[in-house]
Amino acid sequence: MTAQPAPSALTPEPATSARRSGFEIVAHDGEKARAGVITTPHGEIATPAFVPVGTKATVKAVLPESMSDLGTQALLANAYHLYLQPGHDLVDEAGGLGAFMNWPGPTYTDSGGFQVMSLGAGFKKVLSSEFSGGEKARTSSGEDDAVAEGKERLAHVDDDGVTFRSFINGDEHRFTPEISMQIQHGLGADIMFAFDELTTLMNSRIYQEQALERTRLWAIRCLAEHARLTAERTHRPYQQLWGVIQGAQYEDLRRQASRDLGAMDVDGWSFDGFGIGGALEKENLGTIVGWVTDELPEAKPRHLLGISEVDDLFVAIAAGADTFDCVSPSRVARNSAVYTSTGRVNLTGSKYRRQFAPIDETCDCYTCTHYTAAYVHHLFRAKEMLSSTLCTIHNERFVVRLVDRIRASLISGDFAALREETTGAYYGSPR
Repeated sequence: MTAQPAPSALTPEPATSARRSGFEIVAHDGEKARAGVITTPHGEIATPAFVPVGTKATVKAVLPESMSDLGTQALLANAYHLYLQPGHDLVDEAGGLGAFMNWPGPTYTDSGGFQVMSLGAGFKKVLSSEFSGGEKARTSSGEDDAVAEGKERLAHVDDDGVTFRSFINGDEHRFTPEISMQIQHGLGADIMFAFDELTTLMNSRIYQEQALERTRLWAIRCLAEHARLTAERTHRPYQQLWGVIQGAQYEDLRRQASRDLGAMDVDGWSFDGFGIGGALEKENLGTIVGWVTDELPEAKPRHLLGISEVDDLFVAIAAGADTFDCVSPSRVARNSAVYTSTGRVNLTGSKYRRQFAPIDETCDCYTCTHYTAAYVHHLFRAKEMLSSTLCTIHNERFVVRLVDRIRASLISGDFAALREETTGAYYGSPR
């Protein structure tokens, strides 16, 4: 363990946190959906915005330059993975995440809490309505010790932090709020998230309450350590710290967490924005986001962690979320699944063997303007690496472009019409 817990922070001039949030709302649909601009030291992010995930400082199979060409405004990397390999100290020495990966634009890093706990328990974030029948848990001492079937628990939480084993070599490590902040300051992203405890839908109500209080106390410690590190690391631009809202699918817990973190002040330091985290059922996504945005400060941005499906994007934006990240576009691309204006398809199907036309005639991505579906079908059948590159470019552009269109529709006042048209074509009926 390189990073060590630091003593309690004493802050520099307090108003810095509020002034540097850098968020302006430029349009509103009259309800909760809005368009805005987040300002960072490495550029602006026009919202709503989709933030592709470059887990280990790379979007798998695609050059950073290609991600810029397809319209990506910002990238999100994974603090847990970069801590384990190559180490946040090395990334810091390289000049920070953006310099290390040759990405000039804004960057996000998560706290590591999601990976520590999801790898620990093995559950997914967004679950379908078939959750109870399709992803049963086994327990050693009740539902609060739940582990997904076929998985081994690799993480153990206590009030001070989380002890976990590396998925790479099994070595034991420990994250605390202070260590998470030290790691993320070393990585140097423009936007980082407070350390939180991710629970699963298998956990009891009592445990959800305990975890929520633990996350609240960790948030206080994150703000204090963030203030200390900001004062100490004056050679780097200011990094925004966003709090993370938990509470599973309980309305009172989500609202309480939103009020607590939204009003949190540690020696004059408050959160610059907020992430909405935690496992949830897909059909409850909009409701839960709505509970949270009802309570959070209107003038600060909200990031919904881990979504990218077409209907989820519209639902979340309508409920007041501003930015999103997800590994799904690149992950499914590597398995030959691609998004099109009329739904998701698998390019290994025989119907694409002689489709001498783009994957999607309406798409303007590099893949669709240069290659045919037949060629990409061939690459997958031949197990050529280029297949992953071309499909990832297409999928990432599809989601980025969709969110760009949603942003334009909010500014023009056509959000509802675009939602009906797009989801109707994609799913066969509006959602």
